Amino acid sequence: MKDLLKNLIKNGRQAVGVTLIFMLVCGFAFPLTMTAIGGLLFPYQAGGSIITVNDVAVGSEIVGQEFKSDYFLYSRPSACHYNVYAEDENGNYIYSDGSAFAGLSSGSFNYGPSNPLLLDRMENDLELFLKAHPYLKREDIPADILTASGSGLDPHISPEAARVQVQRIAQNSGLSEETVNSIITDNTKGKLMGIFGEETVNVLGVNIDIASAMGIIGEN
Repeated sequence: MKDLLKNLIKNGRQAVGVTLIFMLVCGFAFPLTMTAIGGLLFPYQAGGSIITVNDVAVGSEIVGQEFKSDYFLYSRPSACHYNVYAEDENGNYIYSDGSAFAGLSSGSFNYGPSNPLLLDRMENDLELFLKAHPYLKREDIPADILTASGSGLDPHISPEAARVQVQRIAQNSGLSEETVNSIITDNTKGKLMGIFGEETVNVLGVNIDIASAMGIIGEN
């Protein structure tokens, strides 16, 4: 019995000791070291890839935003409205469409293609987009204008989805279509290593340049 008790105490000490060591190494030392290295070597990325205009943070390069003004480039649909919310007259937080704010989140509704709720949402978004772009036909609209990303926070759209908005942006911003196209090109990122993925347009980057060209904001 005494030997058994000694073994239990010995094994228990070893188990507790190993647990504490791994907690210290994996739960404290390793994340602290990686955070320090990341902040030293990649300060912009480690800080959230924050974009500033006149020393004021206006968003992140890697997190999308919801834009409603007719002179701005529209983002993809987002189930969480890109977490953009405001406060109404009663002090309640609401999304831009007036619905109740559900709290900071990411993700989509994950509806299947046969779900009528998905079809209704896409049809409604399609009609709104066509209303803002009367020069387009249904078949002219790229798929990513109507499909939400998995995270609901995608900061990019396809070049095709950006180009179909050029005429509307030019008409409402006072900028020429050539200028708007040039801004889109400047904010288009090519395929990784020229092979992987697709070309993408950063919506926030385009809209900052549009606002700058319009004189709404100063230079970055």
